[in-house]
Amino acid sequence: MTWMIWPDNPPLSAIALFLIAIPFLYAARTPIHGVISSLATAVSRGLRLSSRSLLAAARDLRSRNRLVLLAQGREEIAQTVEREFQRVTAIVERDLSGYPALQRKLLENITRLEEDYKKAGEVPPPPPEWVKAVETMATIKGGGDRLVEKILQDISTSISSVYDKVLAEYRASAEERHAILKSFIPFGRSLNDTLTRVDQNITGLQTSAARIDAQMENYEQIRAGSDRVEHLLYSSTVTQFFISTVVLVIAFGGALVNFWLIARPMSAMVGGGQYIVGDFEASHIAALIIILLEATMGLFLMESLRITHLFPRIQNMHDQMRRRLMWAAFAFLFVLAGVEVALAVMRDYIISADIALKQGLGNVQAAEKADWVTKVPVAGQMILGFILPFALAFVAIPFEYFVHAARNVVGAMLVGVIRAIALALRVLGNAVHQAGIAIAMLYDAIIFLPLIIERAIQSKRTGEGDPRRTGALAHPSPLGSRTGSPS
Repeated sequence: MTWMIWPDNPPLSAIALFLIAIPFLYAARTPIHGVISSLATAVSRGLRLSSRSLLAAARDLRSRNRLVLLAQGREEIAQTVEREFQRVTAIVERDLSGYPALQRKLLENITRLEEDYKKAGEVPPPPPEWVKAVETMATIKGGGDRLVEKILQDISTSISSVYDKVLAEYRASAEERHAILKSFIPFGRSLNDTLTRVDQNITGLQTSAARIDAQMENYEQIRAGSDRVEHLLYSSTVTQFFISTVVLVIAFGGALVNFWLIARPMSAMVGGGQYIVGDFEASHIAALIIILLEATMGLFLMESLRITHLFPRIQNMHDQMRRRLMWAAFAFLFVLAGVEVALAVMRDYIISADIALKQGLGNVQAAEKADWVTKVPVAGQMILGFILPFALAFVAIPFEYFVHAARNVVGAMLVGVIRAIALALRVLGNAVHQAGIAIAMLYDAIIFLPLIIERAIQSKRTGEGDPRRTGALAHPSPLGSRTGSPS
């Protein structure tokens, strides 16, 4: 080789070249250290600045996620409180609006019951004084005079019959009052039921008031920015995210079944074997568009019913216009369901025609089947074709929860990813700084012989009596003061 001094002895040539290069390497020590220090500092500081920028972006994103989370929590609590007030208003209007009139009627009937009860419980009045006098006279013996005795006996008999008649009339009146009281027994039971229902309504109002108080307390904590409420809202959001995701996956399975139910008969309408984009058949695209239209009409139906709140413009419509939109969406959905029923029937006919054709080509006689065996699959397909579009309409509810929850969940995951990248950049910056120091030390290790000579000369010049000065010269910094420590 041309670089060898002694071609026959490569190791000796390498050692000779190394010894020749050592003075040049020693002379270039300071510039090379500067280059290594500058490159390491520039790369490490750039990485640290990037890490700080990412951490600042993560803090801003977390702050925005927190604002969105608290805003959603306030909106949800406001809707809950509104529903509770509507429930309380309905209870008051339905059950307690006639309570004053009911109270007056109850008081009147109770007063009447008390009066009748008192009258029914009266004892027979004592006989008047003249009756006692006559009875006394009737007990007087006649002294043997038959005429006086007969008169007195007639008086006693008359008085006794009159008294018995009065007592019988009183007893009949008492029996009549008791009959009146007996007739009030069903009313008393109805009165008890009414009071029980009123008590239940009052208890329901108290329960609703307690729920409203709890929601208002949560609302105040949300406005105050409490960490506990933030954690509760975040955990609730994560739960809603996973539940809505599972429901959407199930709905996707239903949509897939619906797609394969109408994809084959659609080929008879739009033409089979025609491709529009790549390997997608026109019939498949048409079936997919029908399913998407059904989902869209279902979404508009849920919005017009104010079950979901994805489109504020629909929520702010006039009630008459909103009802028109609701009936229009329902009509479109009903028509699409009818189209799917027709396609399901057509699918059965197409399958039957294909089977008959294959059997005709193969000279195989088809086995006769009962009518109910052939009608059951058709009926099942018709039922599925009619139900699945309306089932897809309810996908708007979990889709709304998924949209609202995904904003917070994805934002939190993005914050975590940004922080992880920032940490990795910071670690990489420190590694670059340490790598610069290691390269400088390796360079000094290569030219160790001139450095030893330099330190020996400096030690003689400065004196060997100062151990601190000697130790400082014995272990100099590879990059000096240019490298800078990582922050």
